[in-house]
Amino acid sequence: MSKSNGFHATADFDLHGIAGIRLVDATSADVAAVARQLGPLRSELARDPDLIIRFVDRLSLSSPIRYIGVDDAGFAGDAFLVLRSKHKAQARVQIPLAQVGVQPAEIVCERGLPAVPLLIAMINLVALSKGVLPMHASAFSYQGRGVLTTGWSKGGKTETLLAFMAQGADYVGDEWVYVRPADGVEGVRLCGIPEPIRVWDWHLHELPQCRERIGRKEQMRLRLLKLMARSAERAGRPQLGTPTQLMRRLTPLIKQQLHVDIAPQRLFDQTLGPLATTLDKVLFVASHDSPEVRVEPIDPQEVAQRMLFSLQAERLDFMAAYYKYRFAFPAARNPVIEQAEERQAALLAQALAHKPAYALYHPYPVSIPALYGAVAPYL
Repeated sequence: MSKSNGFHATADFDLHGIAGIRLVDATSADVAAVARQLGPLRSELARDPDLIIRFVDRLSLSSPIRYIGVDDAGFAGDAFLVLRSKHKAQARVQIPLAQVGVQPAEIVCERGLPAVPLLIAMINLVALSKGVLPMHASAFSYQGRGVLTTGWSKGGKTETLLAFMAQGADYVGDEWVYVRPADGVEGVRLCGIPEPIRVWDWHLHELPQCRERIGRKEQMRLRLLKLMARSAERAGRPQLGTPTQLMRRLTPLIKQQLHVDIAPQRLFDQTLGPLATTLDKVLFVASHDSPEVRVEPIDPQEVAQRMLFSLQAERLDFMAAYYKYRFAFPAARNPVIEQAEERQAALLAQALAHKPAYALYHPYPVSIPALYGAVAPYL
C-alpha cells in the first residue's frame, strides 16, 4: 500500500484467499469505511483482485441519469448506478453487475460514502463463483471443535455466539461465514469476516462483564434511550390524555436503537485468531413460544434444505438491484447470479453431509447462560 497527500494509491483487503478487494485513489476516510464493512482484513494482494473499487470526486457520465425508482438506481449510457448507500444515504456508485463473479470487476464510487453499497453481496457472489458457500451464520471454535450456527435472520445465531465466547470460545465470524469444501487434505473449513457484533442492551444485561467494554459514551447513550423509551410508554397510556398514537409509534423506534456495534476482540478482550476452523458440528437455531431451551438432533440435509431459502431471502436486496440492472440493459446478464440458487443448493448439501447437527429452540429474549448450559453438552 502506498499513500500520498491523504490519498492511498492502493489499499488491499483479502478475504482468506477467497476474494481480493483493491481500493484505488481512496482517502483515509474511504479506506476506513470499507474496513468497517470487512473488519481488519487488510493484506497486500499477491494476485489480481476480484473487485477493484476506484474512488473519484465526481463520476464522469456520458449522458444524463435516467432513474429507476425514486433515486434508488439509474443508468447513463452503458453505466448502471446505485444511488443509495448505508442508511439510505445518497450515493453515486457505478457497478458493472454483469462482470461481478464472472471476471475482475471495477466499481467506481464517489468519495465520502459511509459504505460501499452491495459490497458484501458482491463478495458473496465472487465466493460462490469459486465454489465457496457464503452462509448467513455465525461460527466459533470451542474446545478444538468448529461450530456453525445458522438459521433464519433473528433466530439466535449471535446469542449463541455470545454465549460461547463468554466461555472462552474463539470467534470465527458473525452474520456471514464462508464454507470451503474439503480438498482431500483438510475437511470442510469455516472462515469469517471480523465485522462488529451488534450487541443489544438486553445482551449486556445477560453478560454484565461486557458492559464496561463498550465505553462510557455508548453506555450513556443506551441509558438515555431506555429513559426515553420508558417515558414514551408512559405517555402512550390512554388515561394520561396524551397523543397516544404518536407515542405508541415512537416507542418501538426508540427500542430499535438500543444496541451498539462493537468489534468482537474488544467485546471479550480477546486477540482475534485465524478466523478459521474446521466444520465439526452444526447448530440450527430458532426461537419458539415455549419458555424452555431445547436441543435435539436434526438431519443435516433438512438444515441444508431450509437454509437454501434463508439464503435466497438474504439476497433479495441484491436481486432487486440486479433486476433494475436488467431493466436498464435487457441484453446483459450474469450467469453466476442467475444460477446462484442451484449452486447454493449443491454446496449446502455437500458441506453439511454427514455432519452432526442439532436443532436449538429457545424463547426470545433468552437467558444467554441458559443457552450455553443447554448446548454445551452436545458440543
